[in-house]
Amino acid sequence: MRYGERYAERYGERYGAWRAGRRGGPAVLAVAGCFALLVTGCSAGGAGAGPSGSPPGSPPPGAASPAASGTAGAARAPAPPAKGSVTVAGEVAKGLESPWGVAPLPGGDLLVASRDKGTVSRIAAGSGAVTQIGRVPGVAPGGEGGLLGLALSPNFASDRLVYVYFTTESDNRVARLRYDEQRAPGQQLGAPDTVLRGIPKGFIHNGGRIAFGPDKMLYVGTGETGDKGLAQDPKSLGGKILRMTPDGRPVHGNPEADSVVYSIGHRNVQGLAWDKDKRLWAAEFGQNTWDELNVIEPGGNYGWPEVEGKGGRAGFRDPVAVWKPDEASPSGIAWAQGSIWLAGLKGERLWRVPLNGTAPVAEPEAFLEGRYGRLRTVVPLDGDRMLLVTSETDGRGSPQEGDDRILTLTVR
Repeated sequence: MRYGERYAERYGERYGAWRAGRRGGPAVLAVAGCFALLVTGCSAGGAGAGPSGSPPGSPPPGAASPAASGTAGAARAPAPPAKGSVTVAGEVAKGLESPWGVAPLPGGDLLVASRDKGTVSRIAAGSGAVTQIGRVPGVAPGGEGGLLGLALSPNFASDRLVYVYFTTESDNRVARLRYDEQRAPGQQLGAPDTVLRGIPKGFIHNGGRIAFGPDKMLYVGTGETGDKGLAQDPKSLGGKILRMTPDGRPVHGNPEADSVVYSIGHRNVQGLAWDKDKRLWAAEFGQNTWDELNVIEPGGNYGWPEVEGKGGRAGFRDPVAVWKPDEASPSGIAWAQGSIWLAGLKGERLWRVPLNGTAPVAEPEAFLEGRYGRLRTVVPLDGDRMLLVTSETDGRGSPQEGDDRILTLTVR
């Protein structure tokens, strides 16, 4: 094995070509049933910011949290079953190159970002026809960098803005582009308007997931680029979860009024999702020991590089669930049917973590193991339907005819 492959295997997203048990072959499942109950004090309620513009789910100042007051059980829906199910209901598209971010459009079509091509394409619902709508200028793909996250403006119906996270020659950044369907295919994206620049870039650990929360603020997951010290450096945007206005400004409710930093101590965040109570969840890659699923609190320190996995150390927040990196290496996550679902790259499986509040009701459960190769992104639709994006053409897979694909799942 060449040096670059050993380095990527150990320190990157887990080099995928040297794994045992290809699709349809035997594989061993080992679940690390290691959980920590995190009391968040988030309240159920409608969409929008909490009191005084605070993050979603925050209780009124001075009020007792539902957990503390003993009312959480009454307000909470029944816990999901310990055992779930996944059915592949259909194939939306195939033959995609290095797909990463996905954004459903009103009406059912999809926008998909190609990491290595730096393009955004539209996939027609029903036919699966793929049409390139434009290229994002300035994308400099390399290693784990390129055109990554994709999100629609909360006001997309009126402003037609598409947000992207991408790697340039000098940094990672977030920009927004206007989508004009009246223009010719390939020319439908306007000039990028930079929302945030200066996120550290590297050959590895570029993070890249972006999403608008229930409070209509923009959340961004970043990586520490292999420079571990960045994760604990409050002045760096690397190894963080960021929260900002759609214009890229710090927002009330952040730990520091003049900073977009929301939480620190992360290694490489590629998964962001909110549950029905508007709690933010994030998944990230471990190094050699534990991948993590965390519930995110403003100002929380999630330990890296001082702690990997469940450390039980003062000042650091422990994960809710952990996996051995060979079993997961999680990228995108989604909330559906009372559970968090994680797409595994090296693990080549879809994980389900059924939750009662922030407490798992059972050990994580694996589905689709080895059937579709590396899994990059999972997107909730309505009810029990989700989209699943494969990642066999990212340079670490073993692509087969038809890769990469977007699948429709029915989950329970």
